[in-house]
Amino acid sequence: MSVRAFIIFVLLPITSWAQGYAGLGGSAEGFTRPVPGYSFQFPMDHGPHPSYRIEWWYLTANLKDAEGRDYGIQWTLFRSALKPSEAEGWQSPQIWMGHAAVTTPENHYFAERLSRGGIGQAGVTADPFEAWIDEWHMRGDDLNTLSLTANGSDFGYDLKLAAQGPLVFHGDAGYSVKSADGQASYYYSQPFFAVEGILHLPDQDVEVTGKGWLDREWSSQPLAQDQSGWDWFSLSFDSGDKLMAFRLRGDRGDFTAATWIDSNGQTMPLPDGSVMLDPLESTRVAQRDVPTRWRVSLLDHNVDVEVSALTPKAWMGTRFEYWEGPVTVSGSHAGRGYLEMTGY
Repeated sequence: MSVRAFIIFVLLPITSWAQGYAGLGGSAEGFTRPVPGYSFQFPMDHGPHPSYRIEWWYLTANLKDAEGRDYGIQWTLFRSALKPSEAEGWQSPQIWMGHAAVTTPENHYFAERLSRGGIGQAGVTADPFEAWIDEWHMRGDDLNTLSLTANGSDFGYDLKLAAQGPLVFHGDAGYSVKSADGQASYYYSQPFFAVEGILHLPDQDVEVTGKGWLDREWSSQPLAQDQSGWDWFSLSFDSGDKLMAFRLRGDRGDFTAATWIDSNGQTMPLPDGSVMLDPLESTRVAQRDVPTRWRVSLLDHNVDVEVSALTPKAWMGTRFEYWEGPVTVSGSHAGRGYLEMTGY
């Protein structure tokens, strides 16, 4: 997300966790902070930014097989800096974490990898582009075409992605505000991937096609101290239009933001209060109640839709737990997308 990848901060000292969700509201002294007016440079900005404390390469995809059966996949690489620098070998202060998942209507499979930076086990290069941890990889040319591979004990996938539209920038030309106090990140996406390839499931291999959405985001202190979790939506409508929206939950109330993306890739940033994200139904998952059906309303674009989980089982039982899985969209607009929820 966007905000959703902040889970990497579970790797920070536990004494910092009290300062906002997972320590993300804590002091970022010494680290670079996002400011408005940043001039993105590509392919350089597809690569890492070690002077910032947190960063991710986050891909989700809604897929179908030849019979029209729905699937979803996630592939994420997180970078977290223990100090604002880079160094050779074991002296590197960068910590890397990977998450991968496949979701079917009945099951959810996931895996996690961890690595210290500087030793070649994980990392990202910008030109040519490659992001990897162990044998998992995302590689290609400047995010236009990518190959994607990951596996766990009971699943895997090998996919090809081809961009069918432009990169899009969230907030103020990529400067995405996350709280009333002004915490922010740099945030852009490639939400126009066409995807094809093979899912390796316990009972069989499945050929699939569909659409993918890649998020790129980096920051140093992205949350206010009182913000306890978030709900993040990436919705692709059958019309070709798209919507990214999130809600950050805090003691002083919710903070929301969204981006409307038309079928040609033109964007409209939507500030706090523009989008309504209302839970309609919760499911008992992993000993907690998690909203798995939502109403999403956006008056500026006559959007009033119901968003429902493909399966409520899409729980990521990783070192820091969260819910993430594919969703269906019905109502004023039909389509599919992804939903991430933390802090429940």
